Amino acid sequence: MSTSLIQKYNVPGPRYTSYPTVPYWDEAAFTVEKYKERLKKSFLESNREEGISLYIHLPFCESLCTFCGCNKRITKRHEVESPYIAALLEEWDLYVDLLKEKPVIKEIHLGGGTPTFFSPENLKILLEGLFKKADRAEEFDFSFEGHPNNTKQEHLKLLFDLGFTRVSYGVQDYNMEVQRAIHRFQPFVNVKNATEQARAIGYTSVGHDLIFGLPFQTVDHIRETIEKTKELMPDRIAFYSYAHVPWIKGNGQRGFNEEDLPSAAVKREMYEVGKQMLAEAGYVEVGMDHFALKTDTLYKAMENKKLHRNFMGYTSSKTKVMIGLGVSSISDSWTGFAQNVKTIEEYYGILEKGKLPLYRGHILSTEDEKLRKHILNLMCNLQTSWQEDSMKFPELPEVLINLKEMEADGLLEFGNEQLMVKESGRPFVRNICMAFDLLLQRSKPETRLFSMTV
Repeated sequence: MSTSLIQKYNVPGPRYTSYPTVPYWDEAAFTVEKYKERLKKSFLESNREEGISLYIHLPFCESLCTFCGCNKRITKRHEVESPYIAALLEEWDLYVDLLKEKPVIKEIHLGGGTPTFFSPENLKILLEGLFKKADRAEEFDFSFEGHPNNTKQEHLKLLFDLGFTRVSYGVQDYNMEVQRAIHRFQPFVNVKNATEQARAIGYTSVGHDLIFGLPFQTVDHIRETIEKTKELMPDRIAFYSYAHVPWIKGNGQRGFNEEDLPSAAVKREMYEVGKQMLAEAGYVEVGMDHFALKTDTLYKAMENKKLHRNFMGYTSSKTKVMIGLGVSSISDSWTGFAQNVKTIEEYYGILEKGKLPLYRGHILSTEDEKLRKHILNLMCNLQTSWQEDSMKFPELPEVLINLKEMEADGLLEFGNEQLMVKESGRPFVRNICMAFDLLLQRSKPETRLFSMTV
């Protein structure tokens, strides 16, 4: 890839797990009552037909990984588990009471933090508690994030028995110097054991998360990590760029100096080397920063044009309603977003008053909904179209003019009222989406809000 293109397009930009992106939510116009109405409407339209998704945030970790940008609470005190599980079920009860009709759950994702910080017994209490007031969809997809060091066979067996068939393990990098810098120590043997145990139990999709652009990381480290990864052949791989945002995440990302990070050009070389090695091993690139074997549901969803993207990342199916439970979780009613408070103490306090622990959100306008569809099309299918009037908006001609330079750089091509991202444009899909992000174009941030796009 041309170094000049990297320099040209390596700018701060969103990852577009939503549109509008969180910094551009209109919090002043948001009210919990407005959001509840939007949620109830979407739920009644889609519950029986497609079901709903649940994202459950389990924030506790025993140690701090300094690359992590997630909301977490560091503790070794496991007595925190039971009160938090009880609070999650209280929050779920509030949603069930609000929605009136019994929810049909199609997707569950347990994220963190470290979900396997919790004992299998407490995870069982949580999940059985959810289904006391909900049904499973006929075709469901339940997944969780596992830490290779503490995901026990008991965790895997219990969750599998409750319907979980996917697990993703955070690997990041196998080099010891890199692991020391990010405070994430896990030998290959731990990842191997966790992967093989999951498969022996019956998990049909085991994923590994790898990161490039970490402190002290080199291209050779990427080669070594992917060679080890190929020994285990996970079904899907998230291979994504380290998002260095210490101005947002505070001290957690200040355990090393900025000069310890590889340059943008080296990062791009890491990605290209990794991508080539994965392709040679039989992996196909899916959307942005994801790879899957052709046997995995993520690849099949891409082939069938059913790939979806939301706050959980890429998913192989879509639901209009995603309810987030737990601190900092974000809910999506398709026409509105709402986020929970970020501290455990405040979360508990609001639930004790019998209220949903929401503190901010955004109600989508008609323009927002159109732009969201374009950005989802680009992120999932690498193309979008405005052949239908419902996909047109007044600023579209200006957006297309702004994309002409990317066309000249060989990153995309125009067809009959449509746009296709070329293979050479894949690394810059976030930049292409930014042209459709009218809120960003109208109000460029004065301070740095996002990680770099390359």
